[in-house]
Amino acid sequence: MSRSKLEMATQTLRTAQGIAGLFFRLRHGRDSAQKQFIFSAVTPLVLYMGFFTLFPMLWGLALAFFEYSARRSGGPVLGLGGDNPFVGLQNFGDMLNFAPDAPLNVRQFHISIRTTLLFAFLILPLNLAITLPLAVSIESAHDRLKGFFRMFFFLPVLAPSVGVAIMWSYVYHPQRGLLNGILTSLNGKLVGINWTGDQSLIFLGVPIALIAVIIAYLWQDLGYNLVIFIAALQSIPESIKDAARMDGVSGWQMFRYISLPLLKPTILLTSVLTMISSFQVFDIIQVMTEGGPNDQTRVLLLDIYNNAFRFQRMGWASAVSVVLFLMVFSISLVQTRLLRTEWEY
Repeated sequence: MSRSKLEMATQTLRTAQGIAGLFFRLRHGRDSAQKQFIFSAVTPLVLYMGFFTLFPMLWGLALAFFEYSARRSGGPVLGLGGDNPFVGLQNFGDMLNFAPDAPLNVRQFHISIRTTLLFAFLILPLNLAITLPLAVSIESAHDRLKGFFRMFFFLPVLAPSVGVAIMWSYVYHPQRGLLNGILTSLNGKLVGINWTGDQSLIFLGVPIALIAVIIAYLWQDLGYNLVIFIAALQSIPESIKDAARMDGVSGWQMFRYISLPLLKPTILLTSVLTMISSFQVFDIIQVMTEGGPNDQTRVLLLDIYNNAFRFQRMGWASAVSVVLFLMVFSISLVQTRLLRTEWEY
């Protein structure tokens, strides 16, 4: 090889090495920039979640093992100890006291569990029984009307729960209520039923006051599941529907044997979300009934609120919160097991 060719080859090798080094430096610099961006973007979120989510959860769990009240001066560590003594599992043990002479907070806890379970297991089937057929009906309507119906039924979801509760309190008002006014017009006699305040009003074992709250809650909550079902129906491939039409299936058969099985994952999602939301109901009951009459609408969150902030029994309220979490987690797990599917479309 001649000298000129050797020098050219050497120069080419150096150039290649320089380019490779440049790419390495660019890549290394880009990775560093990405790492810095990810770190700067994720760190505030992690701190936020840790301070406003993880710490309150751990704090609430810790309080469940203490007889804690913010009015008392406790020990040097977050006010625990001292006048806020450690009681271990006593709060949870007291929950198992079913004696007639049990403390009032224990008896109200038992009432709250029964009311919450009754409320949730009435809301879930009623919600699905209304929203799923309604979603199918809206999807079968004319294209110009679909947008209007979706907006019409979703608007209550955007309304604040306190406003919804005030509106429905007017509907159920014993003297000036819309419902009693309609019944007075139909009956020809003055009707003054106290729908949310008369504990003697019972229908099929369910207090009328609780039914009144359920109606108000459903009115506001229907639009959420409705939109989810509409989106799921729109995602079903048209080829499946066309093949079914070619086989001559009716509208009911289309829904029963095609749409409904394909909507099973969506039904699971809406069931879990609706159940969790039902267990967390608070503001609409607080405004409409305050848990009355005679604790007939007293749910767990209202029980937690009253014990924590009205009676300053934060240790007991935290223990009830732990029970509520375990109930929601267990029921959601059972729903997932029962409704999960092994296939997708």
